[in-house]
Amino acid sequence: MNKNGKKPGISLKRLFTPMTNIKHSLYLTLGVIGFFVVLAVWGILTYGGMVDPIFLPTPTATYGAAVDLFTQLNFTHDIWVTVLRVLVGFLLAAVIAVPLGIMLGTYKPIEGFLEPLMSFVRYLPASAFIPLFILWIGVSESQKIAVIFMGSFPQLILMVAAATKSVQTDLIDVSYTLGTSRAAVLWRVILPASMPSIMDSLRMVLGWAWTYIIVAELVGASSGIGYMIIQSQRMLKTSNIFVGILIIGLIGLIFDYLFKFLSKRLFPWS
Repeated sequence: MNKNGKKPGISLKRLFTPMTNIKHSLYLTLGVIGFFVVLAVWGILTYGGMVDPIFLPTPTATYGAAVDLFTQLNFTHDIWVTVLRVLVGFLLAAVIAVPLGIMLGTYKPIEGFLEPLMSFVRYLPASAFIPLFILWIGVSESQKIAVIFMGSFPQLILMVAAATKSVQTDLIDVSYTLGTSRAAVLWRVILPASMPSIMDSLRMVLGWAWTYIIVAELVGASSGIGYMIIQSQRMLKTSNIFVGILIIGLIGLIFDYLFKFLSKRLFPWS
């Protein structure tokens, strides 16, 4: 009870105060409501006959298509193939880009050498390299992984560098005052301070990697979610296309929350 004898409630003013936290239960509730709002709009547009089913299938038609894909067309295999391609290409990019990005953000000579080059490369669309990769590598798993790597690597190295540069110089100055060596500053100050932001960068770039794999699977593929989508487009099976898109969103959501969970466990100081 407050001074006026009323139970404390949640005011809109407090909820919409910038950078103010809310209860986790309310956060989850709002997230669920967001999905239901989209589903409701989808149902109104389709069941109400406002949109032709060839352009936008109903939720029930999409559900029926999902059942057929999983039970009759071995869609689970396509999902596994696509996830494996994304993870291999993304992990290869991360293994190389994260150390280089940390070096780029820490040492000015490395920044001067690499940043202009990476800034140039990151504007090159990964999809434009597909014909070259087919010519160089062939229509194989390596070609699709190369597209993921090409799309992820330059973006990731610059984002990791930006996260490293964001470390407060006061922390570095204090560490020198306390007798920390120049080599130890990187491991004891810069890395612990920047790793939460680096983890966020990995999470963001993994989301972009999913857009690259779908493009890669549209050309020269015989399996995968992108292959299923392009085959469904040729046969005007819009409901199958929606299933593929929704599955990608669901997998992305799972990875997104996995990154958030790991970030909280590994870097509680953030």
